[in-house]
Amino acid sequence: MSGAELADEARALVADGIARIDDAPGTDEVRSVESELLGKKSRLSELKAGMRDLSPEDRKVLGAALNQTRVTLESAVAERLAELAAAERRAQLASERLDLTEYQGRSSAGHTHLVTQTWERLEDVFVGMGFSVATGPEVETDWFNFEALNLPPSHPARSLWDTLYLDTSDLDGVGDQQLLLRTHTSPVQVRTMLRAVRESSGPPIYVVCPGRAYRQDTADATHLPVFHQIEMLVIDRGITMGDLAGTIETFTKAYFGESLTSRLRPSYFPFTEPSAEVDISQPDGSWLEVGGCGMVHPNVLRAGGLDPEEWSGFAFGFGIERLTMIRHHVSDIRDFITNDMRFLEQF
Repeated sequence: MSGAELADEARALVADGIARIDDAPGTDEVRSVESELLGKKSRLSELKAGMRDLSPEDRKVLGAALNQTRVTLESAVAERLAELAAAERRAQLASERLDLTEYQGRSSAGHTHLVTQTWERLEDVFVGMGFSVATGPEVETDWFNFEALNLPPSHPARSLWDTLYLDTSDLDGVGDQQLLLRTHTSPVQVRTMLRAVRESSGPPIYVVCPGRAYRQDTADATHLPVFHQIEMLVIDRGITMGDLAGTIETFTKAYFGESLTSRLRPSYFPFTEPSAEVDISQPDGSWLEVGGCGMVHPNVLRAGGLDPEEWSGFAFGFGIERLTMIRHHVSDIRDFITNDMRFLEQF
């Protein structure tokens, strides 16, 4: 065949190709037609490969026809793809359209986090028992966090592995005080005693101390590096372990329900003497440990400016997340911090 005849054949591919492109219903179909018309195995590629057997004049004629055909078909493909993309965009916008004049009702305002709900409920229970709420700083001195609570320098809790110490080298006015993120809320007890002595407002002292605490713990099913505690402190004349046991039992029934009871098991804590673990009975007859307690150690009373010969008292503390897990049957403490709405919306 001559170059002119081959050129006519190339130009004849345009009409059929455009029709097929326009009929393609989707992007994938357009790409398939494009491959058939312009790919390596297409008739257009075969005509181009046969140009080597033509005379220079015929190659010139066929080459111009092939180029024009390719440009026309490529333009048709681009236009069809643009049409399909625009149609897809219009369909998406139509499906996502919002009628701003339509009344949607009142939007959800959310609610208090489950741990905060427990915190507030605990405060209500203790206030109902006649206690007031005391708070203190989360950035503490080593003295309030450890020494005043009868924790000796050699105690493992004071190591860098358990406690988050602050770099105060660039801070003015700190002096030789070693600052840290408090590892428990017990420093509030000492601050409360010193404030009562300074302001001549007590003893007697009946306070609960809720707040956030920090430790270098790896998060797992039962531990978090940032958690919440609530502690009770009672200072008065003639306070005994019987008063402590009775108070814990009253709290147990007020918070967990009349059907449950509490018990104390001997234990050891540097800031109380004697000390005990607190267990709460379970419906299945088992016991679950929820915290520690004891009579305030004489050294802690002295650090708070009180004479242990005149004053005595007790203290106990619970993890707020722990109480929340028990009350609401949560098995993994990390659920409180993952912001999973499926979990949070249950409470």
